[in-house]
Amino acid sequence: MSNLVTSDLSLPKASALRPGARLMKLTMAVLPWVIIASLLWAGLFIRPQPVGSTIEPAALENRDQFYGLARLPGGELLASGSYGKVLLIGTDGTVSRLPTPTRNTLQDIAAWDASHLVAVGNDGVILRSTDSGKSWTQVQDVPRSAVANKLNRVRVAAGGLAIATGEMGALLISHDFAQSWQRLREEEDVAWNDVAILDGGHLVLVGEFGRVMLGNVNGQDWQEVSAGVDASLMALNFRDAQNGVAVGLEGAVLQTRDGGLTWQVVDVGLHEHLFDVAWLPAQQHWFVTGALGRWASGDGSDWHRGILDERDLSWHVRALPVDGGLWLAGADLGQWDGRRWSRLQP
Repeated sequence: MSNLVTSDLSLPKASALRPGARLMKLTMAVLPWVIIASLLWAGLFIRPQPVGSTIEPAALENRDQFYGLARLPGGELLASGSYGKVLLIGTDGTVSRLPTPTRNTLQDIAAWDASHLVAVGNDGVILRSTDSGKSWTQVQDVPRSAVANKLNRVRVAAGGLAIATGEMGALLISHDFAQSWQRLREEEDVAWNDVAILDGGHLVLVGEFGRVMLGNVNGQDWQEVSAGVDASLMALNFRDAQNGVAVGLEGAVLQTRDGGLTWQVVDVGLHEHLFDVAWLPAQQHWFVTGALGRWASGDGSDWHRGILDERDLSWHVRALPVDGGLWLAGADLGQWDGRRWSRLQP
């Protein structure tokens, strides 16, 4: 018989978990899934409520650019520009934004009277208003090109007449305060930048590559005339049926004294691009404006030039005569009294 003594060294058996411990273990296992399900439910069915009041953006912002100006009979001004914005500037200087149904840049705006307004812009957009701009309607069925449709300018005349000019030879006419539009000329690969409506329905068009075209509101008797320049002409204005001025790129200034049949190049001492021209009846001279804050004024061969503000070389594409000077629109808005530039502050 062996003298070895053996002993039983088996491990003790684990005792069964108490009911409370089992419940805790189950809770900890399920808890993450409950949290995930709760968050998912909250994301799907709980709508956050706004706290505090909504901050309305200012009517005039530093980023704004403006391309059109019009004056109402009461003295208020309208300015159209980027993001479909139309501003109403009161006679007391207050600025408010008028709601429009488009985000397209509005290149120009015009008024027949205190109620009837029209604005045109990028992608062929045309807006009309019959309540002084309180509400606007986008015109449907406007003639379009398959290539490009920006409308650069709109001019109005008595009886609800309006003519819009733009890319791809756009020359559109309305006889009913901008409700309906038709083409006056066939589509062509040229941009018409401006049109003057003269007595008797005579028209003078200016556009790219120094082109000048004469015609009438009936869409007949078109006649192209030589302007003597190759630079694109951006705007024109007439002080009467015979005397007018056109301006364009590279400082081009042209003058006519026979209703647009012949043109003479005028050296006003500027080489910067010029974008608009206005006749100032009180001063009896022309005013032209363009890039880098440059301007010139005069008539015939007698012109002088300057800069609006040596510290602010902003471009301007519209000049609107008012009592005491002009309003200018472009990279900013402001008034020029012949000596001082007063920028409209946001």
